[in-house]
Amino acid sequence: MPTWLIVIIVIIVIIVLIAMFIGGIYNGLVKLDERVNEAWSDITVQLKYRADLIPNVLETVKGYAKHEKETFQMVTEARTAAMGAKTVKQAAEAEQEMQTALGRIFAIAEAYPELKANENFQQLQTQLQDVEDKIQASRRFYNAGAKDLNTRIKTFPVNIINNFVGHFKTRDYFEVAESEKAKIEKAPEVKF
Repeated sequence: MPTWLIVIIVIIVIIVLIAMFIGGIYNGLVKLDERVNEAWSDITVQLKYRADLIPNVLETVKGYAKHEKETFQMVTEARTAAMGAKTVKQAAEAEQEMQTALGRIFAIAEAYPELKANENFQQLQTQLQDVEDKIQASRRFYNAGAKDLNTRIKTFPVNIINNFVGHFKTRDYFEVAESEKAKIEKAPEVKF
């Protein structure tokens, strides 16, 4: 076999191996990107379900606490913000508003024993707690996927290949607001 033919075969094999390597990296990025998209979709489904429950909660509470208009307005605005969130950052901010608003609604319920004992309200409260748990699980799944994708995009040699392709972007984390982080990090005071 002539030398020039061996050189051509070696070059072709090297090109094929490089193409397979780049294709493997690209396909890995596609899988991670789709996993993050799926996780984000899970979050939006749960947020939508919670947003659909809120009018029922408001109507139930209004029947007992008609004079709490400011709180009802706050919940309505928080729901609107949550439904209108387009980015992870907007959703995280809207989530914080929603948590505050729902906290006020349940504080109102504490002041009205007959509302607290209402079977419909108890059922809605259980459903909201269930969806809150699902939202938290979805956030953890999303953040894990975002971490994996972000790490992969930033590591060598994937970062070089992605610079040529330019298709994959790092994702924001669905994080707790800074004010909430401070509350979480501060140790509670215990007094006897």
